[in-house]
Amino acid sequence: MSHRTKLGKTVKRYEGLFILNLAGKEDGIKEAVDRVSTEITAAGGKVETIQKMEKKAFARVADRRINSGHYVNVFFEAQPSVIKDLHTRFRHSDEVHRALFTEAGIGLPVPVEAPVA
Repeated sequence: MSHRTKLGKTVKRYEGLFILNLAGKEDGIKEAVDRVSTEITAAGGKVETIQKMEKKAFARVADRRINSGHYVNVFFEAQPSVIKDLHTRFRHSDEVHRALFTEAGIGLPVPVEAPVA
């Protein structure tokens, strides 16, 4: 689902799943999430909700140096053209191991942020 802004441009609602690589800097989760949010905003997106999940071990390890990651969901609105830019930005980030964007649609409930231990 999408809607139009006042200028007539199509804006869609997205869910970004980020796997953060914070090896050696486990205390930096808040700062890393803030940087992800800042990158989305700088690319032209509008962040709605950030849901921090737990650190999980990977079922399949592609790189022996990275065997787990901190999972974070970010719900945001953006024009479809912004997604390509975000893929490029996060591909070159040392902190973002993976980023996956899916269309979330309008009217779907936004999950309540889970408390982080």
